[in-house]
Amino acid sequence: MLYGVCRRKHLIIDGYLFSMIMEDQERTERYNEDALRYSEYFKGKIQTISKVPVRSLDDFSIWYTPGVAAVSRKIASDPDLSFELTGRWNSIAILTDGTRVLGLGNIGPEAAMPVMEGKALIFNYLGGVNAIPIPIRVQSKEEFVKVAKALEPSFGGINLEDIESPKCFFLLETLQNEMNIPVWHDDQLGTASITLAGVINSLRIVGKKIDQVKVVFNGAGAANIAAAYLFKAAGFKMKNMILVDSKGILHPEREDIDALMINNPWKYQLAIETNGERVKGDLSNAIEGADLLISAAKSGPDTIDSRIVKKMNNDAIVFVLANPIPEMWPQEAKENGARIVATGRGDFPNQINNSLVFPGVFRGVLDARAKGVNFDVMVAASYEIANFVEDPTEEKIVPTMEEWELYPRLASAVASKTVELGLARKSDSKEGFYRRAREIIESNRNIYSKLMDLGLIKRMPNGEHKN
Repeated sequence: MLYGVCRRKHLIIDGYLFSMIMEDQERTERYNEDALRYSEYFKGKIQTISKVPVRSLDDFSIWYTPGVAAVSRKIASDPDLSFELTGRWNSIAILTDGTRVLGLGNIGPEAAMPVMEGKALIFNYLGGVNAIPIPIRVQSKEEFVKVAKALEPSFGGINLEDIESPKCFFLLETLQNEMNIPVWHDDQLGTASITLAGVINSLRIVGKKIDQVKVVFNGAGAANIAAAYLFKAAGFKMKNMILVDSKGILHPEREDIDALMINNPWKYQLAIETNGERVKGDLSNAIEGADLLISAAKSGPDTIDSRIVKKMNNDAIVFVLANPIPEMWPQEAKENGARIVATGRGDFPNQINNSLVFPGVFRGVLDARAKGVNFDVMVAASYEIANFVEDPTEEKIVPTMEEWELYPRLASAVASKTVELGLARKSDSKEGFYRRAREIIESNRNIYSKLMDLGLIKRMPNGEHKN
């Protein structure tokens, strides 16, 4: 199994915390050692291979000169035909400047490449998408925009990755407005989409309505700012939301509000539109009477005192999404009154994982030859993910990455929504998009399995198998 998870069924109890942390550290160190060793062995995670038959040298006269000239002339007459006559229809660029890579910070474009290759692997394996990692060396956000726009003729979409805030907001907004292909920033949109999906099912379980709940976002970086705007698109009331950053609750009278207006207008706008009661202070003040806490803040079990959950309403919902250690331990949240708890980890129930989102979303926008992606498309994606869980429970509010059927279903929902919104170049029924997505994903996975069976994808060093 490509993505195994280690599940511990025991609870976090006094005296066990230290040994659990040691186990996590030892496992992490082992993965680090394996990653270095295997990267040296395989020399990268992806490669480009031909997909057309070459029966003899004469076939090059079809695939290259002189035959290729006819294809070029056809595309010159209508550039959109590049989606039909070349691999552009199924290709995206993963663009980064390496300024915020994982938890490592600004490590530069070269050091970002292993992460981008890993992302490309997931795109290909789960979504059948040909994703090309492109770390770039740029000095300004304007230069980044120029590079991205110059690459547009080669790709059907752009995935922005691991870019520092607030630059990432500027890049996403600018490129979405100025490019005719979908532009997605997974740290914003992917995390926001899967968060909304989990919240939809959580509210179904506790019997609360979207337009009535009070939501507190702890942390005001890329993920939670995007989530706040996505929640608005899904029908949550802005006046019922409160955002808390390292300086406290966002509100229009904060002393840094003028600086926010200049340096981070996206955060500034939320300071103006949210917090209808104009609550001031810190998280402890914000959480009073809340139905839902979504934290995307500093990693560590003491980032949030779990006792503040007692200040929330009955049937409280707590999402503590920091990795590798959530802001409070799930069991402690439950002991203090939370009914549903989600984290970013696979060894606890309810993992909020954006890998459930981006492969299917890009499969959908590529199949529809979409010109863009917006919050309405993302709301549709979140509902499709939530609805995939037919009988949600307190410990199963979202699917897992092993439920392969999710991805073609998500792709068809996304593709259909782009048609409905007039963003698609190619139209089909939801069932038609589903059949195409499933065919592409299954065919790609079968090719991958066959290459492994034949030994054309090398085994691990010394013939090792890793589950």
